[in-house]
Amino acid sequence: MTLRYHAHKPLRHHPGMPETRLAALLSDVIRRQRQLHELNQRRLAELAGVSQATVARIERGDRSPSLPALERLLAAMDLQLTIGVEELDAHLDARLTEQAARPLAEVLDGLGLDRIVDRLGDLPYLLTGSTAALLQGAPLPTDAVEIAVRWRDSARLTEWLNAAYAQRWNARWGEYGGVHIEPEEPGEHRWLTRHGELRAQMCDELPAGIKVRHGDRSYRVVPLVQVEATDPRAADLLRRHRQRQQAAEAPAG
Repeated sequence: MTLRYHAHKPLRHHPGMPETRLAALLSDVIRRQRQLHELNQRRLAELAGVSQATVARIERGDRSPSLPALERLLAAMDLQLTIGVEELDAHLDARLTEQAARPLAEVLDGLGLDRIVDRLGDLPYLLTGSTAALLQGAPLPTDAVEIAVRWRDSARLTEWLNAAYAQRWNARWGEYGGVHIEPEEPGEHRWLTRHGELRAQMCDELPAGIKVRHGDRSYRVVPLVQVEATDPRAADLLRRHRQRQQAAEAPAG
């Protein structure tokens, strides 16, 4: 049986991939498509004929879903899945290639960067993580605007989040909502706002920032060397990006 997942990019099943990693990929697909279709977990479960607990477990990445359950969930959203094989970690190369091929203005608009930055006003912050890397020429894939904020400004951030009708990421249920939005509360510093997705790195003091320009705008960002030292996910992607650049520049033969 051939399964095909019609979305912006195919999901690939890697031979020898640990189940936890495959589960994480599948959970990301289900969660993102559910949100794109504006469904909550309960409604998707009803449409697919499974329990809400099943949807929650899959979106948390606790385990890989069975193929019948996966087919029912995707079919409930008028989707089907493509399963293929490729070299381990090739999906990262594909994402880097895809990101590099997109105009930076399009990427930033999709993130809602200017919408979020304009509304942060005088809240002290720096752009960090993959967002900072993008603005400094490294096409790292990211799905949220990433900022560094001081702990002593957390009350101001909470005020901003309330004004932006933010919902905080709920790791227990694998979706936004149902938990307190304040940064002081336990949980990942990740919110869905009316302006776009936002992630925050809470710190005692902001690192020294630099200004970069894109188009007619200027942004204050964490330098790449600092991003690489403080953000393991972005650091891994930066190293992979540089390796790809070096391989492309190496003389043939």
